[in-house]
Amino acid sequence: MTSTASSRARSGSERLRRLAAGPGREDRLTHLETLPPRPAVEAEWPGWVASDVRDAFEATGVSRPWRHQLEAADAAHAGEHVVLSTGTASGKSLAYQLPALSAVRRSRGSRDQRGATVLYLAPTKALAQDQLTSITSLGLDVRVTTHDGDSGRDQRDWARDHGEYVLTNPDMLHRSLLPGHARWSAFLGQLRYVVVDECHHYRGVFGAHVSQVLRRLRRICAHYGAYPTFVLASATVAEPATAAGRLTGLPVRAVTDDASPRGEVTLALWEPPFTSYAGEHGAPVRRAASSECADLLADLVSEEVRTLAFVRSRRGAEQVALTAAELLAEVDPSLPGRVAAYRGGYLPEERRAIERSLRAGDLLGLAATNALELGIDIAGLDAVLMAGFPGTRAAMWQQVGRAGRGAQDALGILVARDDPLDTYLVHHPEALFGRPVEASVFDPDNPYVLGPHLCAAAQEIPLTDADLPLFGGTARDVVEGLVQAGLLRRRPRGWFWTDRRRAADLTDIRSVGGAPVQLVEAETGRVVGTVDGGRVHSTAHEGAVYVHRGETWLVETLDLEEHVAVMSRADPGYSTSAREITDITIVEERRHQAWGRARLSLGEVDVSHQVVSYLKRRQPSGEVIGEELLDLPERALRTTAVWWTVPDDLLTDAGLTTADLPGAAHAAEHCSIGLLPLFATCDRWDIGGVSTALHGDTGQLTVFVYDGHPGGAGFSERGFEAARAWLGATREAIESCACAEGCPSCIQSPKCGNQNSPLDKVGAARLLEVLLDGSRDE
Repeated sequence: MTSTASSRARSGSERLRRLAAGPGREDRLTHLETLPPRPAVEAEWPGWVASDVRDAFEATGVSRPWRHQLEAADAAHAGEHVVLSTGTASGKSLAYQLPALSAVRRSRGSRDQRGATVLYLAPTKALAQDQLTSITSLGLDVRVTTHDGDSGRDQRDWARDHGEYVLTNPDMLHRSLLPGHARWSAFLGQLRYVVVDECHHYRGVFGAHVSQVLRRLRRICAHYGAYPTFVLASATVAEPATAAGRLTGLPVRAVTDDASPRGEVTLALWEPPFTSYAGEHGAPVRRAASSECADLLADLVSEEVRTLAFVRSRRGAEQVALTAAELLAEVDPSLPGRVAAYRGGYLPEERRAIERSLRAGDLLGLAATNALELGIDIAGLDAVLMAGFPGTRAAMWQQVGRAGRGAQDALGILVARDDPLDTYLVHHPEALFGRPVEASVFDPDNPYVLGPHLCAAAQEIPLTDADLPLFGGTARDVVEGLVQAGLLRRRPRGWFWTDRRRAADLTDIRSVGGAPVQLVEAETGRVVGTVDGGRVHSTAHEGAVYVHRGETWLVETLDLEEHVAVMSRADPGYSTSAREITDITIVEERRHQAWGRARLSLGEVDVSHQVVSYLKRRQPSGEVIGEELLDLPERALRTTAVWWTVPDDLLTDAGLTTADLPGAAHAAEHCSIGLLPLFATCDRWDIGGVSTALHGDTGQLTVFVYDGHPGGAGFSERGFEAARAWLGATREAIESCACAEGCPSCIQSPKCGNQNSPLDKVGAARLLEVLLDGSRDE
């Protein structure tokens, strides 16, 4: 076995060549990208930093700040709203901690009274806990604490009455601090800084909710005479000034020139081989990305390369660690104990023990969910494996950045899943490299988001005409609708909330559609989680096999009125998939483009869904062993969609017969949904589609892709704006796939309500060619 010293001396590209040269791996490496090393650029400590704060950082080994840290800290100290967008491990925390901690220390009253305060917002409790550890380790006399769902009553009271640096999350701000602002008036009235960490996390409907929560915070602070400076941070946010400005409603300065050191970074694209198994309709199936990662993890650990494998599911992370340990046992009986899994759900002490072992080098391999991606600062890793594209280029670079911290070289390997997006990316590296990360897509003006927040704001302090511009250009129209609905009442001093309920309870800012449904364990009555109301019909219906936190459950009953699904643990040996009927009607076309005689449109649509049955599939073969009927109500959704139409004579000229059209349109719809996340920051489960050879509203073949959220989330609009590139990539993905008639890598969809029938791969490529030919004329 190779020694640690010689193994660490190898560059990432050398390690990769050894991996790719293994038996049967000749064709798995599809692309290799190498980023050169970068030296550090340091700066002097600014004079305004409190001396004890500077001493504390120097004691941790920070002799001088890097240039980007100084630029961001100087701007924040001067009262300028700033977003710091530099790489993972580039020291963004120091940039906002310097002005925040200095303000706290210098404003403390003569009788040790609380002066300036700081509010830190994180998307996860783990990240807030990591920040708490970071600040307390400095040894400064700062009253810092967390305020979240795990905080006891005494801790919450202390945070409110004495806290100077309070770490929380947007949901707690929405449900606790803002509705109870009168009790927090002393803290909010002295608020100097608001830190929004990992701000790229706020996108889609969640991003729209958080943007309105921050506007409510600004309004409450102004009520108490405070106008805090906002500091945002992210390793991977595109157009940072624009994104941060949309999130906060303020002009924001961007700092993006990363002056931290970086070693050579080698990033490989890797495609697993086909297996001997056949999938739905006999389609070929590739080896699972998680299985491939387990092999690679074992190989790297056997050479004493510190490696982190990102796996999407908790069960997957456990299985990757277990399989890697079994493979390592065949090499050296001492090695299996040097691999572990890491996921949400572990006790805090268990997670901290794993982190310590990894930092110390006792652990060499870790299979983790993205619970580690946000919130854990681990240095000294050599390699990162990704079991599937994590959804965005931003997230990919975030994960790769976990390796090679400081001046170390790093290796990253993206292992493709068997789906259209991953397959496209590993064969089209230009879609990943040399391009900026994706813009954060969200719509603060979505009336379904804005309405509940205006109600919450009115309950906090009655709304006035002067307040409305803070909430966006559509706020007045939405307020008038709320008055007509009886939720707000106009009085001489403004608009008042009329209900006895807490207005903040009108909306769950993390819900993607509809009121969330509680998942309740049948034996104990314990609530084990929630599922979004918009997805409960198709995922947690009666009889569904539901995977939650890596465990398999069988849904016994679903009560839609009480929003409760009762489940029991089970391992039935089969999975379930819902069959549903979907219809779509056009309400209003807002924008369009003429692509020759074809037409691309964006507008408002009404979508109706009804789950009518579910299929049972034997695992792991996927064989259908039965169908059960369901009696569930129809659901209605008014949302935003992008759609395109092609006249009949163009289709005939292209050789497409009437019999070809349903399968061609259906296949094009599936693949376009799979590729849209490349152009909009969404997951394929955030969007839906409908295709028809003859739609009643257009009189032509029409393919719709719509946002799966009331009012829309900005995804369809992004698709409309990037339509040529998006649909061109869709056609390329279909044509370049190695299968003969369609497979999960191109036109089959795991969420199809019609069980992937009919599908026509050749017809889809020809249909998209007809459409794109017209776009070239424009």
